[in-house]
Amino acid sequence: MRFLLGAIVALLLPGMALAQPVNTGHLTAELVPAAQGVAPGQTIHVALRQKIQKGWHTYWRNAGDSGEATKVVWTLPPGWTASDFTWPTPHRLPVGPLTNYGYEDEVLLPVTLTAPANAKPGQTVTLKAAAAFLVCADICVPEDAVLTLSLPVTDGPAPADPKWGAIIDKTLADAPKPAGLTGAFEKQGEVVKLAITGAALKGADMAGAYFFPFAGTVIDHAKPQAIERGPEGLTLSIAPGYDFQSPNPPKELAGVLAIGGKAYEVAATPGPLPATASGLGPPPVKLAAPAGAANLGLASAAFFALIGGLILNLMPCVFPVLAMKAASLAGHAGEQAEARKQGLAFGVGVLVTFLGLAAVLIALRSAGDQLGWGFQLQDPAVVAGLALLMLLVALNLSGLFEVGTSLQGVGSGLATKPGLSGSFFTGVLAVVVAAPCTAPFMGPALGWALTQPPAAALVVFLALGIGFALPFVAVAFVPGLLARLPRPGPWMDGFKKLLAFPMYAAVAWLVWVLTVQVGSDAVPRILGAAVILALAAWIYGIVQRRAVMGGRPVVLAALASILGAVAIGGGALWPAYSVATEASGAAKLEDEAYTPARLAALQAEGRPVLVNYTAAWCVSCQVNDRVALSTTAVSEALKRNNAVYLKADWTKRDGAIAAELARFGRAGVPLYLVYGAKGGDPAILPSILTEGVVVKALDAAGKTS
Repeated sequence: MRFLLGAIVALLLPGMALAQPVNTGHLTAELVPAAQGVAPGQTIHVALRQKIQKGWHTYWRNAGDSGEATKVVWTLPPGWTASDFTWPTPHRLPVGPLTNYGYEDEVLLPVTLTAPANAKPGQTVTLKAAAAFLVCADICVPEDAVLTLSLPVTDGPAPADPKWGAIIDKTLADAPKPAGLTGAFEKQGEVVKLAITGAALKGADMAGAYFFPFAGTVIDHAKPQAIERGPEGLTLSIAPGYDFQSPNPPKELAGVLAIGGKAYEVAATPGPLPATASGLGPPPVKLAAPAGAANLGLASAAFFALIGGLILNLMPCVFPVLAMKAASLAGHAGEQAEARKQGLAFGVGVLVTFLGLAAVLIALRSAGDQLGWGFQLQDPAVVAGLALLMLLVALNLSGLFEVGTSLQGVGSGLATKPGLSGSFFTGVLAVVVAAPCTAPFMGPALGWALTQPPAAALVVFLALGIGFALPFVAVAFVPGLLARLPRPGPWMDGFKKLLAFPMYAAVAWLVWVLTVQVGSDAVPRILGAAVILALAAWIYGIVQRRAVMGGRPVVLAALASILGAVAIGGGALWPAYSVATEASGAAKLEDEAYTPARLAALQAEGRPVLVNYTAAWCVSCQVNDRVALSTTAVSEALKRNNAVYLKADWTKRDGAIAAELARFGRAGVPLYLVYGAKGGDPAILPSILTEGVVVKALDAAGKTS
């Protein structure tokens, strides 16, 4: 039997490639070939495949603010060679105040493998690769795998591998590559202007364009990159990195421009900037409209805006508000005159808000700000305030408290009033929540409008507002349509409560937007404000019910008002959303290198010790350092407790640090230990730190009695 199995394997080996996947802990790695073999002197592509555990990620060639790229060391037969990786376009991975570049779920990193001319057909060679990965989630864990691939040498070109051939070919086709682009950059004040032109960019969709640099210190990765379009390319406004602060600024900005689902390699040299990339640079030229909008005139742009406004009513972000407006009109189905007034008031609210936003947007762009549609939701305070407003709407619809008797309660305060003022501010709120949505036809129309004189731009925005308001105004003014709405009845109370759930969903969405803008630190603040606001609404409901029974609960009403003000003020207005270091002040901590001997000596002296097990490639480590460690409050806590800060740097392999991590049950960093002045076992701090946690631990460690 063994002989038979051996014979079968011997017959199969010359015609197939064999590889063994390796599970490193948080990913599975293997070498996969594009072809079933390779002929002497020829090349094939072999990819390092990573199947990454959900919630974890690995890194691109430039990891960004922290992290470390995947590395591989090949052991090949004599004469065989392997190229560097072909890196697919990475994803941005924001973590608190940092932004990194890498991959999630699955990624293939192809290399070009070349066989020597004297390779013997019929033999099978074994390729060996020692791969090193940094895999991160809340913590970062270095993982390794020794991978092998058995590949037959064939007489001629081998057929494509049936499983991996097409996938590797697509990976290579989609990977960034040169496309004849020309780049120039120039530091202008606090930003670096990077202008890129070339045939590949003509007519491209430039929304979301982003420059991924090959070097890690040339830009501030966490800052946004504003886009200015031009007839032959674009100009990005990029926050400069450390390299621009040195006496010898960069002589080149090389990297990948990701744009419209494609990616191109580009190398830019110091200015001057070409005027064809944007409205910048001599001679001044008018900013070109986005792709698809260049040939529009005023009439076409206004028509497109009108159609886009009509379609905007169907967008998910607008549905909760408009559904309540429909219910309100149903309540006036038998009152034609009142329904018309309500419809007109709603339409006026929509138009006034559209024109107001347009005027502010045009003014800010004229002043040099690179803003676009939905700019108001780029302010975290506005997003937080809108989330709390939507929560009040939902609580009102759920019956926790009442504002008038109308179903068009669509906001705390003005938008929940019955009558014409309620309809007007329903229109205002509908436009505000429509801001993040862009319906078909809107993009070209608004792109054209923002390159025109103010009068023409306002006409386009007016057409957009008319399209948005038209369906509800038409229902209010056309008796046949109004008659089709269901008559008022008991069903409306149940429908009102049902409409609360889309509003709760809107709250959840806005909280998510807030975390994207300012990081996960926003979650406890906005949710805490939401709980206080809900309590205020509940107390206000009690006030209303007691007032109906003839009572005068002045104290409860005052308490509800105070709680509401605290929730809105603390949740949206003050203090401004920012990383924690700005609240207490940043500070450079004096640290010493960790060694077991130094730790023992400090403990013998009876001094408290903070030990930070960290690494330059650890995302959570860098976030904690900026947010919770490098602050004035922690610096003062170290001084008043006569404590010492030891940094155990695991950026490079260190057996002593690895052993200490294992002793505390950790496979990776970060790990934070605080040893007390009285000795004993250390306190283990959370992996995600706050300034308060560190200060409290240091004060406790400094107590000697």
